[in-house]
Amino acid sequence: MSQFLKDSKKWLPGALISLTLVAAILYFVDFNEMLDALRNADYRLIAVCVAFSFLWMIVRAKVWMTLLRDKPTYKDVLFTTGEGYLLNNFLPFRLGEIGRAFLISRKSGGVQFSEALSVIVIERVVDLIISAVIFLLALPYVVNAESSPTLGYIIGGVMVFGLVMMYVLARNHQWALDLFHKLSAKFPALQKVGGKFLESFFQGLSVLTDGWLFLRFLFWMTLNWAIALLAYYLMTLAFFPQATWIWGVFGLGMAAFGGAIPSAPGAVGTFEGAVVFALTRFTPDESTALTAALVMRAYNYLNSGIIGGIGLLSEGQTLSGVYQQLLNFRQKQETE
Repeated sequence: MSQFLKDSKKWLPGALISLTLVAAILYFVDFNEMLDALRNADYRLIAVCVAFSFLWMIVRAKVWMTLLRDKPTYKDVLFTTGEGYLLNNFLPFRLGEIGRAFLISRKSGGVQFSEALSVIVIERVVDLIISAVIFLLALPYVVNAESSPTLGYIIGGVMVFGLVMMYVLARNHQWALDLFHKLSAKFPALQKVGGKFLESFFQGLSVLTDGWLFLRFLFWMTLNWAIALLAYYLMTLAFFPQATWIWGVFGLGMAAFGGAIPSAPGAVGTFEGAVVFALTRFTPDESTALTAALVMRAYNYLNSGIIGGIGLLSEGQTLSGVYQQLLNFRQKQETE
């Protein structure tokens, strides 16, 4: 119970944000109109998006495998990617990111936890940069949004700065390590554990200094986002036949930001709120917009549920079991 109360300081703010947004959305929608939207949807387009859902996960695994320098097998990376997203959908604190690094380090002897975590950081930073670019590209076409690109510029600028700083650290890793050892000289335990962690972490960051490897990573990442953009456009078109490409572009950009806001597991409420906000810039039909948002959520759950579920079953694992392992691992890291 004490651990639960201690952790509540971390998950309670996000849970309150999710509950508030869910309540606000439900207040404005009409459930009969939502049922009509479901009945009238173009399920041929939704079926195509089901296929895109798995294609997206297949390419996302290739993104991560490239950053890991092809050390693990593709099979391990694919199932671990699915497991990570499955953890994010149902567990608090975005444990899926730590879970991915933890699980792949157990499956592949050539990949250390800190190395895997560092490339996940790179992956997420580039994700946010791309989502900021998409957001900014769509803004000029959105009604009354001409004066509101500031948030996108700020987020994009911060992410680019972060990427540049990681590049600087990667290029000067020995200097950073020497500085750490000098500052931690009076704390042998910290120096031992921290030094080992930083060595693996900088090893992961070294992908930023390998031009060809980084270009391969950007190719797979761009393809991954292109698949997501096409899928979001088709899902929007399934409910709004009059939708244009910009609906899907702005919807995807807002959905990415909605997923980054503190919330309950799986971005419950924040994801739907972001998508509904995006679509209602073009149409006043909030009920159909929410229906489309829920289908988009199902799209996000489908691939991780099946691929991640198969991975867990094949390894004799369960969500609760992995969650407990992650908590034990976190406590071990804190005590060492």
